[in-house]
Amino acid sequence: MAKNVAFFQGNEAAAHGALYAGCTFFAGYPITPATEVSEVLSVELPKIGGSFLQMEDEIGAMAACLGAALVGSKVLTATSGPGFSLKQELIGYGCIAEIPCVIINVMRGGPSTGMPTGPSQSDIMCAKWGTHGDHPAICLVPASVQELFEETVRAFNLSEKYRTPVTVMPDEIIAHMRERIVLPEPGELEVINRTPPSVPPEQYKPYDTSFGDVPPLAAFGSGYRFHVTGLNKMQDGFPTTKAEIVQAEEERLLRKVAANIDDIVTFEEYRLEDAEIAVVAFGSTSRSVRYAINVAREQGIKAGMFRIKTIWPFPDKQIKALSANVKAIITPEMNLGMCTLEVQRCAEGRAPVHGIFRVDGEPINPDQILEKIKKVM
Repeated sequence: MAKNVAFFQGNEAAAHGALYAGCTFFAGYPITPATEVSEVLSVELPKIGGSFLQMEDEIGAMAACLGAALVGSKVLTATSGPGFSLKQELIGYGCIAEIPCVIINVMRGGPSTGMPTGPSQSDIMCAKWGTHGDHPAICLVPASVQELFEETVRAFNLSEKYRTPVTVMPDEIIAHMRERIVLPEPGELEVINRTPPSVPPEQYKPYDTSFGDVPPLAAFGSGYRFHVTGLNKMQDGFPTTKAEIVQAEEERLLRKVAANIDDIVTFEEYRLEDAEIAVVAFGSTSRSVRYAINVAREQGIKAGMFRIKTIWPFPDKQIKALSANVKAIITPEMNLGMCTLEVQRCAEGRAPVHGIFRVDGEPINPDQILEKIKKVM
């Protein structure tokens, strides 16, 4: 069978990945460098009976997405750093109310307005800690246009499976580059849909833990009436301040992700079998790393790459094992050391960790990485 091949921009691939996953609702506000996601969906969603809303701001966009998710839609919003900051309060609401939704955050320079047209990888801590309180965080960091399509599909699956917001965070380079992409046929990639409750409406409780750490979610308007709040709540959704209930709820929110790390965390190992130097990278920077490692190997240097594809939850177990098998680890990133600190935490001193940091709006190039590999040998 002939493959359905296209030449897509990253943001265009993300939009089509959302459609493949069954997205029927988008609300957002234009922002560089994520606007193309909105542009594509403003054309494509009406064709399938879906809804596209350009809201007055990013806060309203996030609120609209949560509302649409509660009536049964698969929902998406897209933004960049300043808009992602504005969304945080309602992302927290989505976490505690356990509302499935997907956020595409195309990383650009910051803080504040920063460098709107330049690439960055400085939002990764915001994806985990941007909203207050203890809450789960799932964040995917694709490194190609093909992967941005596929990881957007996976983000919807994880969001539905674990009833939580999921963030997809390409950096500006991945979002704006154009590459050949093979579009999968319907059914070729797994698509997870919401499982309706197995009990009648009068017996339904939206946070009934007798079904496990991820209770089934009914859709408003389908005959089920239930309460949703941003407060700590009982199984029926109504607020409570009872210490034992609040404690159990908070622990369950984290556990539903932490207990399924092997299902959620993904990564790539490249030429690590006999590596003495490991480079840990993600996003577009990993493309420079791959080139640098190939050159290093030609020069007799045993280097390899561990590429992070799921940055939250962080691949603690894999980085810990890696650190016990190499002489040194290098962490190139377009920020001032956010991922490096996590790698150091996992390495626990077993191998020294050397960062390469760049925040001037230019990508980290292979020569910088190769130079660092030779320096730490």
